[in-house]
Amino acid sequence: MSVNLTRFDPADYLLSEEDMAAYLAECAEGDDPALIAHALGAIARARNLSQLARETGMTRAGLSRALARDGNPSFATISKVAKALGLKVSIAPAKAKTARASSRTA
Repeated sequence: MSVNLTRFDPADYLLSEEDMAAYLAECAEGDDPALIAHALGAIARARNLSQLARETGMTRAGLSRALARDGNPSFATISKVAKALGLKVSIAPAKAKTARASSRTA
């Protein structure tokens, strides 16, 4: 008996804006920039990779390569993709200040 397997693509399951936001937020929780780029790629495929390429001024193939799991997109590419997807890149402290640390600054 043979088993037919297909490659898993998260883009097939990102059906709503909420799904996409939750998936990207979960991937961003880790310390793996490649996973974030891959998540943006999955979202781009779920939305319309060709349209996103036009909006970012990149070729479809170049965008697909940059957002692949083994891709290494520049920050400018990540920023363009996020903007085209209606997202905003932001930086936040990794840990909340402790009461002791905040009392020193008071």
